[in-house]
Formats: sequence, C-alpha cells, structure tokens
Amino acid sequence: MTDPVAAAEAALVADETHADPAIWITRIPALEVIARARALAEEGSRGRPFWGVPFAVKDNIDVAGLPTTAGCPGFAYVPTESAPCVARLLDAGAILIGKTNMDQFATGLSGVRSPYGTPRNAFDPARVPGGSSSGSAVAVAAGIVALALGTDTAGSGRVPAAFGNVVGLKPTIGSVSGRGVVPACRSIETVSMFAASVDQALAGARLIVGYDEADPFSRAAPWPHLRRGSPPAAARIAAIEPGDDCTPDVRDLYWRAAELLHAEAVEIGDMLAVGRLMYQGPWVAERTAALRSFLRQHAEMVHPITRVILLDGETRRTVDAFDAFHEVAAARRGAARLFRDFDALLLPTAPSCPTIDALAADPISANSRLGTFANFVNLCDLAAIAVPAGIGSDGLPVGVMLIGPAWSEGRLAAIADSVHRTSTTTIGATCSALPSPAEPDPLQTNETALFCVGAHMSGLPLNHELRHAGGRFLRPARSARAYRLYALGDRPGLVRGGIGAIEGEVWALPTAAIGPLLATVSAPLGLGMVMLTDGPCLGFLAEAAGVAGGLEITQHGSWRAWLNAHGGHGDG
Repeated sequence: MTDPVAAAEAALVADETHADPAIWITRIPALEVIARARALAEEGSRGRPFWGVPFAVKDNIDVAGLPTTAGCPGFAYVPTESAPCVARLLDAGAILIGKTNMDQFATGLSGVRSPYGTPRNAFDPARVPGGSSSGSAVAVAAGIVALALGTDTAGSGRVPAAFGNVVGLKPTIGSVSGRGVVPACRSIETVSMFAASVDQALAGARLIVGYDEADPFSRAAPWPHLRRGSPPAAARIAAIEPGDDCTPDVRDLYWRAAELLHAEAVEIGDMLAVGRLMYQGPWVAERTAALRSFLRQHAEMVHPITRVILLDGETRRTVDAFDAFHEVAAARRGAARLFRDFDALLLPTAPSCPTIDALAADPISANSRLGTFANFVNLCDLAAIAVPAGIGSDGLPVGVMLIGPAWSEGRLAAIADSVHRTSTTTIGATCSALPSPAEPDPLQTNETALFCVGAHMSGLPLNHELRHAGGRFLRPARSARAYRLYALGDRPGLVRGGIGAIEGEVWALPTAAIGPLLATVSAPLGLGMVMLTDGPCLGFLAEAAGVAGGLEITQHGSWRAWLNAHGGHGDG
C-alpha cells in the first residue's frame, strides 16, 4: 500500500532532480503537497483506490482554486469547481502535484507552442516533447507522478506518450465528462490518461469515466467497457505499410511489434486520409468557435502560430464542412468493416520525433506530420492505447498504438500491455521497473461466462459478435471427457455422450447480450451447460439428432485444429 507522505516526498524530489520548470504552469507549493499527504495518512486509505498517488493535470482542465490558462496567460481564470475527472481523482485519495504545460489552447502536437517554455524531452533536450499534453507526459516520463491527465483531439494524449516512453490511453469520445475542460474541438475531443503502464492507465480511466447529464457530448457506455480481459488466444491484428515518412527506427520497431502480434497487412488509406481534416476542415473552425470572443478581443495575446491557425477557422465554409462530414462518415463505415474482421489495428504513434529547430523552421507542416497516424482516430470514433515499442538506434523511444472501436479499451488493454512488456522493463526515462501486470478482471455479477468451440472463438468469423456485444476473452478451456465434436459444414456441433475432451475458449459476455446472441444461433445449435475440466459453463451445444450424418472430428480435439488440418477458417 502507498505511504502518502513518502510518495509525495518522492514526487517532489524527482521534480527537483529533473529540474525542468517548463513542465509546470502552476506547481503546488511543496508545503501544501506534504500537508495534503499528511492529512491523507492520518485519515487512512478508507478504501480509496488512489490513496497517496501523486498526479498532474493538464492546464486546460479546471482545478478549483488554481488558475486555468490553457497555455495563454491572458486567458487565465480561477474556477471555483474542479472538473469531474479531477474531482474523482482527488476523492479517490490522489495527491495533486501541479498543473502542466501544454501547446496553447491544445492546438499542436509538438509541445513547443507555449509562452511558458517547452518541457524538456526526457530523452533528448534537442527534441520536441510532443503535445499538446507535453507537461503531463514528461511528468510521467521523468518519474515525478504516477499518472497525469491530458486531453486528446488529434493525438495529444498519444504522441507525447510515445516521445516519453510511457502509456497514453485515449478513451472513447464522450466516456469522460468534458465539463471543466477548455475545449479545442469539443465534439471529438476527450480527456486522456498518461501512466507508467497500461493497467495503471486503465485503473485511472475507470475512475474518471461516467455519463454526465450536464455534458451535452457525454455518452452512456453500452457495457462496462474498461474491464480487462486476457490477450485473445488467436487475436487478429491489422497492420499497415508505415511509409517513407517514418524513420528507419520507427519502421523497424513497428514491424517488430507487428510480428509479435502476427499482424496481417491491410489498407486503410481512406481512414488515414480524413486525418488531414483536423487542419484543413471544419474542425479548425470548431477550434475557432470555442475561442472566438477571446480571439477577437485579445488576438495579440495568442501564440503567433496558434493565432494563424485559429484565424484560419474564420474562413471555413459550411458547404465544405458538409463535404468533410460525408468523408468522415465513409471512413467510419470503413473502420466498422475493419473491426468486424480484426480485434485491433496496430499503427506507429508518430512517424518521427523531430528536433525543436526543425519545428521552428517549419512550424505548421512539421507539426501536422506528427499526426500522420493519430489524427483520424477521434474523427472515426475509435479508442486507442499508445504504448512504448522500444528504443531506437538514436536513443529515442518509439511508440505504437493499438486502436479499436468505441468502447473497446478493456479488450485493447491486454494486447497493448503484451506489446509494452516486450519492449521495455522500465518506466519512461527512469530506471524504475514496470509494475507487474494485472490479472484479468474476474467474472462480474452482470456477466455470463460462455464456452465457445466454433466460429465465435478468437480470430474466427463470428468472433466479432462477441466483441461487438461487449465480450472479453478470459481464458482457453477444455471440456470434460464426455463430448463428441462434429463438422457441420462451416461450423462444429458439440454433443454430449462421448469420451472426447474438446478445447475452446471462455468469454465473458454482458448477461443482457446472451438472449440476442442466442437469437442468431440456428438449429441444431443452441446454448446449454457444458461441463469443463474446472466446472460447468454455459456453452454452445448441438442436438444429437442434428449431427446425424455429420463428420465426427472429435479426434482433432478442437474446431481450430480441424480447420488448420484442412486449410479453412470456418464461416459459421
């Protein structure tokens, strides 16, 4: 268990040792940090999940009593109420260390567009730290805090994670309340989470998510989407040819991650193409709309590059906006097709980590290139987890993203964590060891375990029905020696009354999804209790009369083994 005082003192020492004031816009005085820690220690944990855990908050997110600047001194105000995401962390016992630097008004992916200076890249001070959540990512990379809040519109919660060798979790749009957040593109942005590990980021996300009636963009989760599963036994991962914009180190470490996951090549040009709309489409105008009054009255207070971008939003035409909406709708449909067949999409987080001098020489297009792989994700309503993929030959970290449909964070977590742990054993730029991986969440009261033996197993054609219903993979399993397995064309039939032990998978499904799933199952298949080696479980069974004339394949031990022996993938 965390000792709040020791944790707070360690955070303050790490901050002093790192010695980079540009991380912070407002740093809580050390005496106040220690006073908070001592008060928590006296109270005891009281079951609070983040008792004594130091954290930081990007300075476009409100903390009661502290200035919110969004990276612009002239814009500053002091809120009387904390944003819900901050309030929940404080209520959970976390210790706020300070509010972090950022690209002004969250407009940029480089981390250099701030009048408060540029946070130092933890690996190379000549390189950009990534933005717009620059200070939050560096605070985690430097080992100052265990987790930090950022925001993500076009990659701001992922690109700086890659450059700091830490994890950046971009939740589903609308899953975290946007109240108390200075908006960039309010319709597609989200509060994000930086952490040392996937499981820590997931734990933080569990705390801050929740439907908020007072936020017009808030969405109710269709199922408990942040429950962690295991890496599916035969997950299908999509990958791309990353292109010549990527450095050789990015390409090499990306392909290493792809090989680890046995990824399959796909073409996603239409999805990547809509990313340009973040800088050329109506979402530029949405940024302008959020700040129109301030911009018109105080344009001289805005960072020169940010001012150029925001003023450009005034020129956008409604007719062009509708063209962009239609293009994004087509890209979203393409994403839905992709995730019918694949569990996740693996992409580089950014093609390179440029120098500060390179950004100064080419401030707009060089910044835009940082979002090559990140820009489209929120436009297409997807979830993503950025994780370290290794250190390149130049000593710089490289990151990759695991991307999935909305509400897939819990399923992505297990896959992302497996990639992270093959690339590094330490946190950020520190020598601290990664914490041990979390166990999959046990079956919950509103879930039902389902034993699958056919095309609903991972990597097979009907697995998408489980995933899209909120299912998560728990474990491989085997039936007791009391069954026979038959090939019924494109699907198997498991029947009682034999001596075979049949291998399959156990998935956790929201109990409310069991009825709709059963409605899709045609005779002679149905659901019934199957005796596994560790006890009974609901599973797919066939009527004995329905398998008459079918080919018995019990000797193969599983449907997957039968398919592998006959070069098929199963279509039913």
